[in-house]
Amino acid sequence: MSGSMAHRIGRFARSPTGAAIGLITPAHLLVLSLLVIPGVYVLWLSLQESTFGMSPRFVGLENYQHVLGDMYFWRALRNTLVVVVTVVHVELLLGLAIALLFASGMPARRWLLAAVLAPYAVSEVSAAVVWRFLFDTQAGPANLALAALGLPILEWSINPHHGLALVSLLSVWLNLPFTFLILYAARLSVPGELYEAAKMDGATAWQIFRRITLPLMMPAILLAMLFRYIFVFRIFSEVWLLTGGGPARQTEVVGVYLYQEAFTFNAFGGASATGWIMVLISLLLGAGYLVALRRQSISHGR
Repeated sequence: MSGSMAHRIGRFARSPTGAAIGLITPAHLLVLSLLVIPGVYVLWLSLQESTFGMSPRFVGLENYQHVLGDMYFWRALRNTLVVVVTVVHVELLLGLAIALLFASGMPARRWLLAAVLAPYAVSEVSAAVVWRFLFDTQAGPANLALAALGLPILEWSINPHHGLALVSLLSVWLNLPFTFLILYAARLSVPGELYEAAKMDGATAWQIFRRITLPLMMPAILLAMLFRYIFVFRIFSEVWLLTGGGPARQTEVVGVYLYQEAFTFNAFGGASATGWIMVLISLLLGAGYLVALRRQSISHGR
């Protein structure tokens, strides 16, 4: 029996189906070990009361009730949504404008492309240190320039609105290359014959953009927005390194709130519940864009 079983296993492994399963199994094991198992453990922990020095105790949905009843969570969620909406849409407009500018055949594109992509080579820690210096309220070059022009300076260490504005600016600067690359690749994939035909028919630049460029780039635009909505919703480093959530927790985002719950207050159950709430909100944010992407794919398929 064992010999027959080994023979069957050997035949299956040599078959196309067995070979395919063998090729994808490592990836599945990696996803299982890095995503599924930790996610299930965090879900289990979100139903427990857990901290240092005590065994987990099942409390059901009390952690979720605590988080959803905490004013600091709702402030952090509001701040997060403000940053998400600001960063994603500013990135999209800038990325689209730069992509169209580069595709128009402007001179010195190689050098300018390197300049646009340069922020992607900078670590978040280094960028935060530089930006803290640039916008220092006393001697920062950027704030001194704003003051010289008669413009209000960013008092980000005192004014929470200024702090969120600085965080948004830093996030846009760091991640604009990602959005730009997606949109630039989409613009280059549009056939040039369409533009030539439109110009021969007497279409204006705005009509060409609205009737050709924008519809054909829309799947890439939606994809970029989907990725950036999810990534920015999890923003942590920029806020923690620039403001630390201050002053008085006024610039906290959900990622910083989770960190505080876990490593300042040692409430691992509440932190885990916050993590799963973030997952559910991210799914809701992404659902609309996934539906829109599917509709775009179906319409293009026709």
